[in-house]
Amino acid sequence: MEKINRESLLLHQKLGGKISVIPKMDIETTRDLSLLYSPGVAEPCLQIAANPDEVWKYTIKNNTVAVVSDGSAVLGLGNIGALAAIPVMEGKAMLFKKFAGIDAFPICLNTQDTDEIVQTVKNIAPVFGGINLEDISAPRCFEIEARLQDIGIPVFHDDQHGTAVVALAGLINSCKVLGKNLEDLKVVINGSGAAGVAIARLLRCVSNNNEACIPVKSVLMADTKGIIHRGRTDLNGIKQEVLRYTNPYNETGSLQDALHNADVFIGVSVGNLLTPADIRLMADNAVVFALANPTPEIMPDDAFAGGAAIVGTGRSDFPNQINNVLGFPGIFRGALNARAKTITAHMKLAAAYAIAGCVSNPTAQQVIPSVLDERVVAAVTQAVEMAANEEPVVVW
Repeated sequence: MEKINRESLLLHQKLGGKISVIPKMDIETTRDLSLLYSPGVAEPCLQIAANPDEVWKYTIKNNTVAVVSDGSAVLGLGNIGALAAIPVMEGKAMLFKKFAGIDAFPICLNTQDTDEIVQTVKNIAPVFGGINLEDISAPRCFEIEARLQDIGIPVFHDDQHGTAVVALAGLINSCKVLGKNLEDLKVVINGSGAAGVAIARLLRCVSNNNEACIPVKSVLMADTKGIIHRGRTDLNGIKQEVLRYTNPYNETGSLQDALHNADVFIGVSVGNLLTPADIRLMADNAVVFALANPTPEIMPDDAFAGGAAIVGTGRSDFPNQINNVLGFPGIFRGALNARAKTITAHMKLAAAYAIAGCVSNPTAQQVIPSVLDERVVAAVTQAVEMAANEEPVVVW
């Protein structure tokens, strides 16, 4: 890890940033300048002024996404602020271009005030076709995303929904491998931040118009104080809302209590949390997605020693990497193609099934495609675009 860190630092210094702006046409003559700038540029301006929808035809809006962060919850680094967040947001923009051909730009805001962030995003929205919220701490991230759903372009907090979509894709294929049904699963989620809440919502609350996804049987969510239940007096608004679709029998106790006879554990919390003995509490042929980075809640060998049948992590050096890059490029590409105003639950479900479908013969060692599988973006793009065109707008 130290070697990688040193090499990365030197590479970042050499590159001086990972992205750049490149003109689509060279200016070689005065006529070129007249067409691309003054006086010719006045005509597309007038067309847009007369009909605002023409902006999609004449400008970069049709293929441009803002990657917006306040630096409050960056990777595993925590609240490092706007300046220190720039390398991560540059990297996200690079992935948008690499995998989906989308021009993305890092917007790192020097504020962590919810109202200021919301207003700033609204103010910059005209030039962008979509907004990717990134590395904003919970619970503010939920309010910020919710308040931006009416600005006329998709606003998508990838730490929430990207993780949820890819985790669901892994569960879909895990069920195929193990001969189980999604609707029979008891799922335990540890971590009540952005990703944990979004996973719970996607697994429990939503079925699409064609009933291709049936919510899992039950979800228990735990935080640092144990199972989230109705008797707790320390729950913030988001955790209270989570109880609408989790813990139907108001179970109490520790994370280990929650794990009894659970079919699935999904960790979006901290490393080295579980032992093989904890996994033995789970049902036979359990699925363990230990997604804390860089150290999972339990290492794969230990999870298998405890009896897990399928194990996934967020790391590239183990099988079954649950990585958001499988989701967000195609989700935004499909949304931009459809000129969607929001990214709906139906579109997220379509993306999850498309990702799962890229593994034609899933096995315990491969329930999710490689992040370098070039088929994934195309499949997700097509599925999301179709879903956007099939349904009325539903936001939750």
